[in-house]
Amino acid sequence: MVMDRKPYVAGRFYPDDPQKLGSMLESFFEGADTKTAVPSIIVPHAGYMYSGKVAGAIYSKIVVPEIVVIIGPNHTGLGAPISVWPDGSWETPLGNVPVDKGTTIALLNNSKHAKPDTQAHLNEHSIEVQIPFLQYCKKDFKIVPIAMGDYSIEAIEDLANALDKATSGKEVLFVASSDFSHYEPEYTAKARDRMAIDEIKKLDWMAMLRVVAEKEITMCGAGPIAVATELAKRRGATSGKLLAYSNSGVMSHDFSNVVTYAGMAFR
Repeated sequence: MVMDRKPYVAGRFYPDDPQKLGSMLESFFEGADTKTAVPSIIVPHAGYMYSGKVAGAIYSKIVVPEIVVIIGPNHTGLGAPISVWPDGSWETPLGNVPVDKGTTIALLNNSKHAKPDTQAHLNEHSIEVQIPFLQYCKKDFKIVPIAMGDYSIEAIEDLANALDKATSGKEVLFVASSDFSHYEPEYTAKARDRMAIDEIKKLDWMAMLRVVAEKEITMCGAGPIAVATELAKRRGATSGKLLAYSNSGVMSHDFSNVVTYAGMAFR
C-alpha cells in the first residue's frame, strides 16, 4: 500500500492556510469568457509570490479534464530517473487528490524507463505546486505524478510513447512543470529564453533541446517540456502559444539575477 503524499512546501512556496491559499489563487486567476480544452501546457513552479501570476494566466484559460498528468523535474536527484508515484493520493491544504492508479499501471507497463517510486517525490516541489491551481479549477480529478531526472532522447521518447498508450481514448491534460533561465541578468535571460520558446512554439522539441544545450539555458524542465510537446503534437496540436512571461525581479526588484517564468499552451 503506497502512502499518501504529504505537502512538502506548504507554508513556504504557498500558504498552508486553506483560506489564505484560496484568496491568493483567486488573485492569480484572470476572467476568461470561454475556457479552451488543450492537450498540454507549460507552467512555472516557483514560490507563488514569484510565478503564481504566470501559472494563473494559463490555468484560468484552460479546461481541466478528469485526468491530469503532471511531469516535473527531479531537483533532488533522489529516486528513480523516471519516477511515477503509483497509487494513493496527494494532499494539499485544499484537500486530497487521488492518483489515477489505472493510468499509472498502464504507463509503467508500457515504459522501459519509468519506475514506481516515491523517493523522488518526497522533497520535490515541481509537481506539488501545480495541484492547488488544479483544485481551484476543478473539484474532482485524478493525477499522474511523474518526476523526471533523465532527459535523454531515449527516455523522452519512451515516456511520451508510454503516456500516449496509457491515456489513449481518454480526456487528459499534460502539464510540464518548468522554470526557464536561472540566476542571470534579465536581458540575457529573456534573449536566450526566446530562442527556446520559438522552437517550442513550432513543436520542435529536439531543436529546443539543442538550443538549451548550445546556449547553456538553465531551464530546469527541458525534459518534461519535450514530453508534453511531443504529446501535444500527437493529440493534434499545430502550435504552441506564449500566454504569459515574467521573472523574479518583478517582486525582488533585483533584475541583475533573475529566474524567469513562461506560461505556454498548445493548440
